[in-house]
Amino acid sequence: MTPINLAQEFSTPTIEYGKVAPLLIVFGAGVLSVILEAFLPRRYRYGTQVTLTLVALVAALVATITIAGSELVVAEGSIAVDGFTLFVWGLLLALAFISALVIAERKVDGGVTAFAGQAAALPGTEAEREAAARRLEHTEVFPLFLFAVGGMLLFPASNDLLTMFVALEVLSLPLYLLCGLARRRRLLSQEAAMKYFLLGAFASAFFLYGMALLFGFAGTVSFAGIAEAVSAKVGLDGLLVAGTALVAVGLLFKVSAAPFHMWTPDVYQGAPTSITGFMAACTKIAAFGGLLRLFYVALGAARWDWQPMIWVVAIITLAVGSVLALTQNDIKRLLAYSSIAHAGFLLIGFVGVRDAVEANTSAVLFYLLTYGFATVGAFALVTLVRDAGGEATHLSRWAGLGRKSPLVAGIMAVFLLAFAGIPLTSGFMGKWAVFSAAWQGGAWPLVVVGVVASVVAAFFYVRVIVLMFFSEPAAEGPTVAVPSVFTSVAVAAGVAVTVGLGLMPQPLLDLAARAGQLVG
Repeated sequence: MTPINLAQEFSTPTIEYGKVAPLLIVFGAGVLSVILEAFLPRRYRYGTQVTLTLVALVAALVATITIAGSELVVAEGSIAVDGFTLFVWGLLLALAFISALVIAERKVDGGVTAFAGQAAALPGTEAEREAAARRLEHTEVFPLFLFAVGGMLLFPASNDLLTMFVALEVLSLPLYLLCGLARRRRLLSQEAAMKYFLLGAFASAFFLYGMALLFGFAGTVSFAGIAEAVSAKVGLDGLLVAGTALVAVGLLFKVSAAPFHMWTPDVYQGAPTSITGFMAACTKIAAFGGLLRLFYVALGAARWDWQPMIWVVAIITLAVGSVLALTQNDIKRLLAYSSIAHAGFLLIGFVGVRDAVEANTSAVLFYLLTYGFATVGAFALVTLVRDAGGEATHLSRWAGLGRKSPLVAGIMAVFLLAFAGIPLTSGFMGKWAVFSAAWQGGAWPLVVVGVVASVVAAFFYVRVIVLMFFSEPAAEGPTVAVPSVFTSVAVAAGVAVTVGLGLMPQPLLDLAARAGQLVG
């Protein structure tokens, strides 16, 4: 037998640590957070975990800024660090920071966080009552949160299908757990976590099977290799079409596009509201980032194969999100269907331009920016409107809120108007960007559908505003909790971006335009 020369068979991988520093900081902080959770006395955990989480996110954001201008593929070709990646990283880290502030809020719920003191205790058992009596806090949410953020950062930067699948699981698994950790309405929260886990597992299976078919087509999982095989027309078109469709299912599930949206209303309603806001903003950004990179870098030459499918999905998504939101009586479910409708608007920008990929990408990036800050701010406000059972999410409980707290109702109205795309808000500029990109690319039918959906959506947003300001409050109407500086900063950031981008959008439009070029 010929001896194996290990020096010839294996070579040390080259990792450009400086270029992937944001990833390393967040994942490193997650590992350190797990260690601290294991060894720190319980009374020190909350303060330490909050500090570590916020410092890590700021450090990762600074690291992202310092590597601005990079246009290269690193980590043996598995991660692309380009303007697109850096824009998405910066946006994700900024939104993760303000989401972490809402997650860390204690004052609203009587001095404890909104998470179960003992997640393993069954609802209604003596163990749960004991945890509530001792006012225990589930600080394990912070390492889970950091790992989810790390997966979200890796997902849009992935430059091959294997890395993308690993990132998909890294961002998903912590979210499945976080959705089931609500302190109140424990059964509803656990139901949300189970639904999200089961349907997410099916979506991951679709993605994995599609990945296998694309590997069978191209003989490689790298995006550059797949793009080369598609351009070379190597045959096996059946594998290419089937693989593309199955991979699209996995990604469209994450962006809450119809008909893969069924999990969204139940999960958004049952999860802790701070986690709902984090998911609604950051998961959608990461998923659309991955969708753009995979379909533009790896499958761009097969555009005429997958574009009709996305057209159909966009139209269905707009119809489902806009129409079904009209029937909702719970503010969290209404915002869930609103999120579905926004996925439809983003898909208009995604498929709207035939040849100008950069304009297409920049429109989607800017829309994600405008949507993300308004969403986190809106869900942060939902945590403040309360009754004896906790958060008062039924719309009937929001009647007359403008009289009880004009400030909270007014800020919520600003966010709702932004979601509706009313001028002088960031939402108007976001919709203008994606509609303009689609119109210039000849996708005017999608623009027409989008405008109609916007008109329908405006009705249910305005309905909530009318309910808050022009309805009589119930005798046992809700109370508005006074938040700590954490939630106050998160809401203020959302308002500042929503109003600021409505009045002066050009600097960030230019930044998004410069980030529109993807490398592969």
